[in-house]
Amino acid sequence: MGRVGFSNVVNPHNGCPYPLYKHINTMSEQFDHNTYLSPFTWRYGSPEMRLIWSQVHKRRLWRRIWVALAAAQHQAGLVSAEQLADLRAHQDDIDIARAHEIEAEIHHDLMAEIRTYAEQCPVGGGIIHLGATSMDVEDNADALLLRDALDLVIERLKRLLELVARQIEEQAETVCMAFTHLQPAEPTTIGYRFANYAQDLLADYESLRQLRAQIRGKGFKGAVGTAASYEELLHNTDMTPAQMEALVMQALGIEAFPIAHQTYPRRQDLLILNALATMAQTLYRFAFDLRLLQSPPLGEWAEPFSAKQVGSSAMPFKRNPINAENIDSLARFLASLPRVAWDNAAHSLLERTLDDSGNRRVVLPEAFLATDELLRRASRVLSGLRLNHAAIRRNLDIYGVFAATERLLMEAVRNGGDRQQLHEIIREQSLKAWAVIQNGQPNPLANLLAEDERITSLVPAEQVPQLLNAERHIGDAPSRARQLAAAIRQALA
Repeated sequence: MGRVGFSNVVNPHNGCPYPLYKHINTMSEQFDHNTYLSPFTWRYGSPEMRLIWSQVHKRRLWRRIWVALAAAQHQAGLVSAEQLADLRAHQDDIDIARAHEIEAEIHHDLMAEIRTYAEQCPVGGGIIHLGATSMDVEDNADALLLRDALDLVIERLKRLLELVARQIEEQAETVCMAFTHLQPAEPTTIGYRFANYAQDLLADYESLRQLRAQIRGKGFKGAVGTAASYEELLHNTDMTPAQMEALVMQALGIEAFPIAHQTYPRRQDLLILNALATMAQTLYRFAFDLRLLQSPPLGEWAEPFSAKQVGSSAMPFKRNPINAENIDSLARFLASLPRVAWDNAAHSLLERTLDDSGNRRVVLPEAFLATDELLRRASRVLSGLRLNHAAIRRNLDIYGVFAATERLLMEAVRNGGDRQQLHEIIREQSLKAWAVIQNGQPNPLANLLAEDERITSLVPAEQVPQLLNAERHIGDAPSRARQLAAAIRQALA
């Protein structure tokens, strides 16, 4: 197994030696836990998403593009059948070790791959990349990578939406307390609460599908987008640069931007990262709510917690919501990335600058790996979500009666009462009940109101407890939640 090579070089500022990158000289670079590894290398994201953004897959795409370009040039009479066949025969013979060895000398990764490929193709090697500039290959490959990655994200989101739709349907009638300003408000249903997240996730799904359909490659337009090199190359043939571009893009299965400079418009990256970050916001909010509801004072929801799982190194009793916290942590990271993409798009000066190249190697794959992890983890949480119906009932019993006083108020007004006077009476008795609850005793509000002659003169005392039943004060939440679940299933069909 080879290793990354280093050499000790003296730091001119302090005279001390420090290692500098020298070269990578073998195929099997040994990246183990003795050196820094990104958490996305092994901890976060799926093998499928890591494969999409791998060096091997990217270089296979480069070679696929070179073969498609050579095939179009063969139709123009510029490339022989033997040369094209040679390129096709070695299209998948990726040799990263050799490419890195060459790159260490020439400091250009795409040219290093061209030379590696050419060494493998004694017949066709001399016509690889004919007429092209680097971004004719790299940007078309990036567009294909973005599309592949979005396909996987959309599939993950589809699975999550199916899980949310199931929760909506199962919990459409399960009444619970709603909270505004983190204070008890009125009753809602768990299904309706899920419908709130699901509505946003469905919008995210539709947005991502639309973006996926709109992804474009740079096409083949040369160094500054004028296709001058191809015009020169095809001068004595029956093929125009536009026709050659159309043939290559058809072989790749993707359309080209009609106008591009040296790169495709970096606005495309920004739109995609914005869409990922917007979906992350939806998941962040769900996970944050779960963290609140899992707190023992509320205790209504809980994420899965396995039998051998350890919640804390210091406090053995802890059941920390680590999945929800991880979702919020990665979503917060993902939310920061569109700013980088914004700068890349805004600072693509004149026909192109190279100051986006380094960060795009990090930002694009990590945005998708973070998204991948968010969706997978959210699906695991929803699949194993536990509802504590005793806690839900407890909170309804404590706080629900306050919300249901609105029903009593309306009934009393219908029977001839003054709305403003009744509001003050209920407020007065509610404050008394709050003081009792604060001392840990059962909520006495129903009894206080049933014994208040100012109320019972308008509403019979025996009817007061019935009107204060919070479970009947949920409006049409169940039916609207079910309607959204049905819309989700129709969208996913």
